[in-house]
Amino acid sequence: MAYQQTLKNKITLTGTGLHSGRETQVTLRPADAGNGIVFHRIDLPRSVTIEATTANVVDTRLSTTIGKDGASVATIEHLMAALFSCGIDNVHVDINSPEVPIMDGSAAPFVDAIRKAGITTQGKPRRYLVVKKSVTVRDGDKRVTIIPSRYFRISFDLRFSHPAINRQFRTMRFDPECFTDDFCPARTFGFVAELETMRSRGLALGASLANAVAIDESGIVNGEGLRFTDEFVRHKILDSVGDFALAGMQIIGHVKATKSGHELNHRFMAELLSRPDCWTVVEDKSKEKTFQIPLGVPEMAWLEAC
Repeated sequence: MAYQQTLKNKITLTGTGLHSGRETQVTLRPADAGNGIVFHRIDLPRSVTIEATTANVVDTRLSTTIGKDGASVATIEHLMAALFSCGIDNVHVDINSPEVPIMDGSAAPFVDAIRKAGITTQGKPRRYLVVKKSVTVRDGDKRVTIIPSRYFRISFDLRFSHPAINRQFRTMRFDPECFTDDFCPARTFGFVAELETMRSRGLALGASLANAVAIDESGIVNGEGLRFTDEFVRHKILDSVGDFALAGMQIIGHVKATKSGHELNHRFMAELLSRPDCWTVVEDKSKEKTFQIPLGVPEMAWLEAC
């Protein structure tokens, strides 16, 4: 049986908000078992506590924002993915601005800080959301589906008309070490041609080549190039893990996404959680038999799909 975990020591990071452009300080503190991941806006006249849950998502324009009682925290997805990949179930996040710092555009700086702080196991079993029936949400040619599987998997089909990206596909069976090494360093990306319009709308005010991969008509602007040949789809998987972590527990199922982003990820999670007939919550995943072949589906075809 797996048990919940939290930090051994508190850690503080500083950086710039990708969209707000504001300098931000965020401190992660250990939390009791069962607490979950909770953000605290400590810069307000009266501190506001916001639980990191799907129910508290209030905006999904180019990032995921949670809010409560008139306060909000934006761009939480990279930090959420880092906490998830490091196995942190419970933590307090004190933040002195309305946006988590973007750091280098990836989740790697958060992972490094968490590892340095150390992780401690708690006495309460970890919970798992085990998918029993498939759930799908669509928006035009965009789609997110989850089907039963023995493991947490994500397959992502990314498509852009720009030649620097075109179509990228990657599938991964979640493994903490693999994810932190091969996905967490993947950076957010954007198109130079869209920057002026975004800034006129109050977005990307803190974006720079130090925290994002910039793409113009000729290709990648950043002098150092890409960290991975398929860095774009790896980052989309990173974002998805951060968004799905708002379930408040680890998911056992295979997510298949096509051209999805924060908005569709949120709609998918809201739909999944609203259908308790499609999943169950267990504390010991080793005892849960999730892998059932639907009638009429050849065994090999189902194995390949999952």
